Amino acid sequence: MCSALNAPVVSVFMPTKDRLLQLQSAVQSVLAQTYSAFELIIVNDGSSDSTADYLNELCTLDSRVRVVHHVKPAGAPACRNQALRLARGIWATGLDDDDEFKPGRLEAFVTYATMLERHHVSFSALYSQDEVIEPQGRRLTRKESCVHFENLLMHNCIGNQIFARREVFLEIGLYDEKLPAWQDLDLNMRIVSTFGPALLVDAPYYVFYNDERPDRISRKRKTLILDAYWCISKKWPQLSDRARQTLYLQTLSSYYGFPISAQDVSTYFKLSIKPSSIVRLGHLLIERFRVTSAARCRRRTLKQG
Repeated sequence: MCSALNAPVVSVFMPTKDRLLQLQSAVQSVLAQTYSAFELIIVNDGSSDSTADYLNELCTLDSRVRVVHHVKPAGAPACRNQALRLARGIWATGLDDDDEFKPGRLEAFVTYATMLERHHVSFSALYSQDEVIEPQGRRLTRKESCVHFENLLMHNCIGNQIFARREVFLEIGLYDEKLPAWQDLDLNMRIVSTFGPALLVDAPYYVFYNDERPDRISRKRKTLILDAYWCISKKWPQLSDRARQTLYLQTLSSYYGFPISAQDVSTYFKLSIKPSSIVRLGHLLIERFRVTSAARCRRRTLKQG
């Protein structure tokens, strides 16, 4: 393991496996930050390409980079947890190895968090808007300015990377390495439930590449998402039937686009069958139809272009 000498303010953690080209872009987006008091902890999760050589050389070129190599893959949640345990920063945040930071991301987070604490404004974590790169083009997210626990039952409106004090990650028990999916949602739920609402930095400081690569397992395997739902549901025995039903709707959302079976509908109504339940399912079906129709229009436009 390579290690830096000076204590950083922010620790950025990044798991990686066999994505050398994307990794290089992700790393450069961190090294190009306008805020320089950070460390970048990269956990190489048993890569079989030239990732190890690249990272070892990187350590010699920039003392802010720290690298851990795994002989055998342990999974992204375990890598993130290892990095967080090794982290020395006051604050911590993550980056996926196929995404990128905008140059001012860390500076914006540190500045805003410092201002909030100076004025005694309570918050658990910060998050930003995203610039999403899709086959159809680029778009910006429209996240809400404040996220409470109840909001996360409807969808992961924080996103997959949160900025918080390192002890916040540690005190809630880090990422759940046993979950088959939804590790980010689960982490966000526990952070917000324990430490209060998360607040938005309203600028697109994170670039999220939303393509259809086969290694995006959670987008492909419906059983993983359903298993994650039941695991998280069991963690919160105090949830009402309505709350569990709200969380279950995430498995049927247009984000995944899984076919909705009779079994899905049956499971949904077993949790609660009230007029409001019927209305909410109807709204979801309408939204899925709208998203599907829009996607078809975009595909036709791309073909014609």
